[in-house]
Amino acid sequence: MKPLVIIGTGLGGYSLAREVRKLDPDLALVLISADDGRYYSKPLLSNAYTSAKTPEAIAIADAAAMAKQLNAEVRPWTTVAAVDAAAHTVSTGAQSLEYHKLVFALGADPIALAVSGTAQDRIMSVNDLIDYTKFRTAVQGVRRVAIMGAGLIGCEFANDLHQGGITAEVIDPAPYPLSRFLPDAAGRRVQKALTDALGVAWYLGQVVTSVDYASGNLAVTLSDHRVLSVGAVLSSVGLRPRTGLAGRAGIAVERGIVVDRYLATNAPDVYALGDCAEVEGLVLPFVMPIMHAARALAKTLCGEPARLTYPAMPIVVKTTAYPVVVAPPAAPAKGAWQVDDLGSGLRALFHGPDRSLAGFALTGTAVSEKNSLAKELPPVLGEIP
Repeated sequence: MKPLVIIGTGLGGYSLAREVRKLDPDLALVLISADDGRYYSKPLLSNAYTSAKTPEAIAIADAAAMAKQLNAEVRPWTTVAAVDAAAHTVSTGAQSLEYHKLVFALGADPIALAVSGTAQDRIMSVNDLIDYTKFRTAVQGVRRVAIMGAGLIGCEFANDLHQGGITAEVIDPAPYPLSRFLPDAAGRRVQKALTDALGVAWYLGQVVTSVDYASGNLAVTLSDHRVLSVGAVLSSVGLRPRTGLAGRAGIAVERGIVVDRYLATNAPDVYALGDCAEVEGLVLPFVMPIMHAARALAKTLCGEPARLTYPAMPIVVKTTAYPVVVAPPAAPAKGAWQVDDLGSGLRALFHGPDRSLAGFALTGTAVSEKNSLAKELPPVLGEIP
């Protein structure tokens, strides 16, 4: 029988393969990886200094070990050039591989902002283990790093780099960090806490206009013309789902590869999950949605159609110097934040028009309320009656 082919060996691809193997130990399975195919936990990349993990320690298994573990064929360093959905084939250069069913688990690419300057090519992003290895080398001996973006990853790296003796200079056009997730008061509390605890410097309401070489350092020019002298620049301004391959195959794409609640695309026998997939308008590049999707899709691929559901899934921000947990209200959400200052933390609750809890943000000691509040939240993607 033609194999199940999974394009991508990140958390989505390997998690799906594991779930499939639980249900069917003999199904022919091929995983195609554009990189070396190592298996690792991507969330560890933004707190590896804190956990004292080298790139080698982060990697759990190489491609050969994963192939043996999964009773599958894993093809590292292989780029899929095209998918022919009608013929049920994927092309990897001169070779063509037929599939029974195909899954896109391609992940997402870092968004690259247009920045000028003689050292614009020194702006780094960390999106995989290879990127992290290069970044870790680049910051050896560096005292200050500019971080473009004060979102989840930017704040986590600011926290993490401190463990290596590196001070972060964080730049963002928003008025406070984590602005996509937190109300004003909570975001400003995070800002103050990371400054007090870690010496993080914030340049908010600003963007980077250029990065230039200057006296052995990098000169980062901001929109208000201030210039920061740093040893490295990290961009963490967000991710864009990898949709190009699917789009060229005539598969529907919007923000991500469009799938239904069974994670099926508009092409027969073609599915998508993870950071590249869009389910009912949702693109959720986080661990828990991927794990729920992998379990549901494995059942569907093994002959037991399973509709995807997402429970409430609070996000733990890995800022150990000042803990933060957030369960953002669904967008666009009607309602208002109620913020209570507990002294050692903030509890921010988002109530809908009917006063039901629709989201929350917890900081400091208030994060201990995560589990009890999560029980009150509606599912992110509930059962269809």
